[in-house]
Amino acid sequence: MSDDGEKSSTFEMICGLTLAILAAVLAITDLGAGKYGDDEIIAHNQKANAFEWYQAKGIKQSLIEGQRDLLRILLDSRVIPPEAEGKMGTLLASLDADIGRYRKERKEILLGSKAVGQDNWILEEEGKLGQVKGAREWEAEAKALGAAGDTFDMATFFLQICLVMGAVSLILKGERMRNSFYALMVLLGVVGAVYSVMAFVQAGAFA
Repeated sequence: MSDDGEKSSTFEMICGLTLAILAAVLAITDLGAGKYGDDEIIAHNQKANAFEWYQAKGIKQSLIEGQRDLLRILLDSRVIPPEAEGKMGTLLASLDADIGRYRKERKEILLGSKAVGQDNWILEEEGKLGQVKGAREWEAEAKALGAAGDTFDMATFFLQICLVMGAVSLILKGERMRNSFYALMVLLGVVGAVYSVMAFVQAGAFA
């Protein structure tokens, strides 16, 4: 075999191996993009559900506050007979307790159990206290996963382009051009791999 033929064979082997490695990186990146893309959709849905729950509790709180305020007006205006004022006072205290409970529930729904602290846990998830993931937490997770999705897109773009560069380098005959396209493939592949790692970090894969 001539020196040129031997060099060409060696180059094809090295280039083929590099292509295989970069193709594997692309496959892993695509898997991550798919998984965390689904997680982003779930996070957006959970955020919407949490805010709806928060608003529903707010409506109930407002209704009870209206009842309490009306009762106070009636008591202050002496419309209620003196003999019934004791019962009305008890009812007023009960309404105040309900309002306080709704305020705690809304705060836990908005911020999450971890954020409000164990002393303020009031809602149960699956029969356990302290398991509520807040609307703000879901919002932050959806935002982080969205940013990770953009980074996954960049990684996929660079990795796909680098594979094209590698394929071109295999069909070229000129050594200089062949090496140039190979170097470009490696450079773009490294950039794509870096973006891929960044995307997994943003998505919390290593947390």
